[in-house]
Amino acid sequence: MRSSRWNGKLSKWSRYLLLGVAIASSQAAAQDYPARPVKLVSPWAPGGANDIFCRALAQKLTESLGQPVVVENRPGAAGTIGSDYVAKAPADGYTLVMGSSPTHSIAPGLYPRLPYDPMRDFAPVTLAAVVPNILVVHPSLPIRSVPELIDYAKAHLRQLNFSSTGNGSSQHLFGELFKYLAHVDIVHVPYKGTGPALNDLLSGQVQMAFENPPALLPHIQAGRLRALAVAGTKRSASLPDLPTVAEAGLPGYDVAVWFGIFAPAGTPRPIVERLHKDIAAALASPDIKTRMDGFGAEIIGAGPGQFDAYLRAEIPKWAAIIKAANVKVD
Repeated sequence: MRSSRWNGKLSKWSRYLLLGVAIASSQAAAQDYPARPVKLVSPWAPGGANDIFCRALAQKLTESLGQPVVVENRPGAAGTIGSDYVAKAPADGYTLVMGSSPTHSIAPGLYPRLPYDPMRDFAPVTLAAVVPNILVVHPSLPIRSVPELIDYAKAHLRQLNFSSTGNGSSQHLFGELFKYLAHVDIVHVPYKGTGPALNDLLSGQVQMAFENPPALLPHIQAGRLRALAVAGTKRSASLPDLPTVAEAGLPGYDVAVWFGIFAPAGTPRPIVERLHKDIAAALASPDIKTRMDGFGAEIIGAGPGQFDAYLRAEIPKWAAIIKAANVKVD
């Protein structure tokens, strides 16, 4: 009896000891962090908004962390390949990913066998920014407004097509939601990244797109593409006179793309907090803020708790949109 009681006490103290060791190890790791270069994965091809944002942020973080922050592109499957890579990386703060709506909000409702769980397999670090996509058409089309686009699509059944950066990407889902709400049939043409999608859009091989502002603004300003509306919840600072899709005649269309930094689940809390502090400071710097304002991005910089709550609301919202629009991976 006495031996059993003492064994119970020893077991209890052993658990406390192990917990203390784990906390001490976590704190020590955070104090030494970072001791080597940090990898920031962009799960998309070079040249797109995610890649551009990663590189701007990496430059500032290299200065504040005192170690090189290296951007590594791991594109494919609408960002899920690169995201899965980070989900399975060591939880030590040295491998991060710039997640976004397609990888963490849209993918759970779109892929029945998604190899990671956005909530369980990642530690949210910072909700960095929200960027509204822009609805553009090739200038060869006789279309200058959203109502004209809807009328044209109804009169030319399946003769219009729209590009995206892949099945399940924000560009794809934005187009599908437009089709659903406008009751039109427009053909989806997926590409392997912003570069090839934009090349065919500029040449007129595809006629329209819901693309991120960084890739579009120079071509809109040069007249190579015609902007019809902002596919977001509010107007873009970079194109203040451009209405939202809802304002332009399609009520209920109120979606936007977000970008945020994730570490693998289990990353020590002090490291996550250190990363959030440095990332938030980088986002608030005048040069990044000016650059992102030019892209129409709204800088957020929210911390781990707020980011977690935001993601928990986004996942069911996109699942409902996918179900209502009957979106399938082509």
